[in-house]
Amino acid sequence: MAQGIWIVAEQREGELRKISYELVSEGRRLADQLGQPLTALLLGSNIKEKASDLGKYGADKVIVADDERLATYTTDAYAAVIAELAQAHEPAIILLGASVQGKDLSGRLAAKLGAGVAQDCVEFSIDNGSLVAKRPIYAGKAYATVTYKDSVPQIATARPNVLELNEPDESRSAEVVDASFSLDDSQLKTKVVELQQEAGGKIDLTEAERIVSGGRGMKGPENYNILEELADLIEATVGASRSAVDAGWRPHSDQVGQTGKVVSPNLYIACGISGAIQHLAGMSTSKVIVAINKDPEAPIFQKADYGVVGDLFDVVPALTEQIRKLT
Repeated sequence: MAQGIWIVAEQREGELRKISYELVSEGRRLADQLGQPLTALLLGSNIKEKASDLGKYGADKVIVADDERLATYTTDAYAAVIAELAQAHEPAIILLGASVQGKDLSGRLAAKLGAGVAQDCVEFSIDNGSLVAKRPIYAGKAYATVTYKDSVPQIATARPNVLELNEPDESRSAEVVDASFSLDDSQLKTKVVELQQEAGGKIDLTEAERIVSGGRGMKGPENYNILEELADLIEATVGASRSAVDAGWRPHSDQVGQTGKVVSPNLYIACGISGAIQHLAGMSTSKVIVAINKDPEAPIFQKADYGVVGDLFDVVPALTEQIRKLT
């Protein structure tokens, strides 16, 4: 009989990402409701020393799959290993992050296990021993409550920056075990030969606590310096709308929206962004939304907690100056 909750931790270059701790925190709450153990699954190369961090956030056990071929994420390798381990241990629930990696992995994993998957969830609960997931639909205009029918395991991905993060308990530890798995090279159809990272080492949009985004109203790439200045001052990451990315003003990695990155920061400042449905779908779950736009009828104001009707080239520098006086 399937039992227990698993979370799949996410790492990049040997460092655990914030979503891993959010998943453990939420998994702990669900496991306590079910009265079942919480296991974290950690894949990578020379990654075992990071297992103890997951215990501090609530994991009872950490299964470590350590292999050079798992150092960098590939769908083939990760899906094969996790599916083999899930078939051997039969967890009832598997949670992953709704990151680029998690969305890709969850679909392949669900197919391998013949299970259902709920994507991009913002809330979880337990009803009669089964997982209930809440996820936005219709570009964030409504929410769907998802339950599972004859799905073992029940798989879901959680939107980053939405779930409550536990305070780490330094006195808490998890049992760490080495995974037993077989990974045939013939299963691996893809191989990462090189990673090219952007300069600056800024926080990824999906994990950022604060985001300052610019749209078509920025008028050109040379004007993003005023957003960069504000972002540096409040320790934020700079994002962009699809129109700005399509115009070549910002790289695709900066795009917020349905076809870019879905974000949920504590603070989202939209500058010169009208608020197309595609963009709103990617940031509507932000805790506080501030809109700066000279068009009082811009749709972004319908989602904003605070709105400033005015020319962003006047408002943003003035806002930056006032914040600078307070710091």
